[in-house]
Order: sequence, then structure tokens, then C-alpha cells
Amino acid sequence: MIGCINNYMPNNQFKKGELYSFITGKASTAIARRLQKKINTAGLNITIEQWSVLYHLWKENGRNQQQLCNATFRDKPSITRLVDNLEKLNLVKRVSSENDRRINLIYLTKQGQKLEEQTMQLADETLNEALKTVPSDRIDVCKEVLQIVYDNLK
Repeated sequence: MIGCINNYMPNNQFKKGELYSFITGKASTAIARRLQKKINTAGLNITIEQWSVLYHLWKENGRNQQQLCNATFRDKPSITRLVDNLEKLNLVKRVSSENDRRINLIYLTKQGQKLEEQTMQLADETLNEALKTVPSDRIDVCKEVLQIVYDNLK
């Protein structure tokens, strides 16, 4: 085993500097910017970060703040600030858990529920624009690779 440090062979086929912009999410940032522009143009008074919290509440209403942290990959102070601002906009409300008074469950208001259809349509439009010239088999490969990268770092 002399000379063999480990059985791991690096699989990094990116040029120097190329990987950094890939990791920092150039495509993700471009999509988020486009969606934010569409939200603003539609006259909706929410940020893309607030939208991401609403999105997870539309999937499952009544989540606690820790669940929202996990779902959005944000820390507790960030989620607290986002929920505070969503509450000020009358889009969500905090309700103390019946089982544990220390835990707040976050529920959509009627106004927050109304935003789902409109903003999801804008999100679909944005993704369709982003992927319009990408062959579907390439999208499948991309999803698979990104899932593996995520799983490797989980």
C-alpha cells in the first residue's frame, strides 16, 4: 500500500474557476432574479425568499419554523425574519402548538393562499423560459447529477 493514499480518485472535470461559479449557483441565481422580476411586474409585494417560505406552506400548511428552516435551507434567524415580514403582510399567521406552547406553527392566511396560483404560474413560466432549449434527456441527467451531489454532501 505504499504510495496509495486512498482508493478515492477525484472526479472533478471542471476547469479552474469554472467549478466555483457552478457551485455558487449561477443558473439558480439567474432563475431567482427572473422570477423576482416577474413577481415585481405582477405588482406582488413579496421577495423571492418570502415566496420560497410560502411555497413550502402551500405544499404543507401548518409547519413549524424548524421544518421551514430544513425545507428552505435557511437558519432560524432568517426564517424568523421572513415569517415576521410575511405576518406583517398578512400572508401567514403564527399559532402556538397545542402539544408544545414553545413551538409556533405557521399557517397561511386567505391572502397567502390566494397568491399560490398566480405565483406558481409565474414560477412555471420562468422555468419554461430557462429550460426552453434544453433537451429533456439532458434535464433528466442534470436532475440526477444534482441529486447525487446533494446526497454526497448531506
